[in-house]
Amino acid sequence: MVFNPGMGGGSMSKMLKQAKQMQEQIAKLQEELEKREIESSSGGGAITIKITGKQEVIALKINPDVIDLDDIELLEDIIMAAVNEGIRKSQEMVSSEMAKITGGMKIPGF
Repeated sequence: MVFNPGMGGGSMSKMLKQAKQMQEQIAKLQEELEKREIESSSGGGAITIKITGKQEVIALKINPDVIDLDDIELLEDIIMAAVNEGIRKSQEMVSSEMAKITGGMKIPGF
């Protein structure tokens, strides 16, 4: 078989163009995710958090009625549950948005 650099050159160029477009879409999505917020709560609304698409907690509300100084461990557990649920929801949102761009192809770091 003889190598002919002219054969398939258009396909490579098209592939590179598509990769560049995907990279630009991912960069735009990353900017948007910093602004998107997910709200999560636990303990029947005792704890509510807001978290960004970058998994950063930006707000934490504690209902004063749930504070029992004799049971701080319960409060800690409720806070952890709300944060973990917020992170899970945020990651699902990111995965869903990335799948729209990549067609389901896995990209490391997302």
